[in-house]
Amino acid sequence: MMDARSVIIRPIVTEKTTAARELANQYVFRVQAAATKHQITAAIEEIFDVSVIKVRTIKMDGKRKRLGRNIGRRSSWKKAMVTLAEGQTIDFFEGV
Repeated sequence: MMDARSVIIRPIVTEKTTAARELANQYVFRVQAAATKHQITAAIEEIFDVSVIKVRTIKMDGKRKRLGRNIGRRSSWKKAMVTLAEGQTIDFFEGV
């Protein structure tokens, strides 16, 4: 089983994720591609000491990129949208 700190790679902070955080108490993270919803739930609860209600995961395909005549591809990654219990927040995101 993966360590909690190795499951969560980094938070994703955009205008869309900020709106989701304010309206639906959802936080978005980039996670390991092999991580399951149960591992993500356990990692978030252990690291931030909050209660997770629901986890939704999305596999993001890497974009095709081109440099001159050479075509390459960025690596694919996994995104997790975590919904917290009513009244709970992650202090890491406050003030962003």
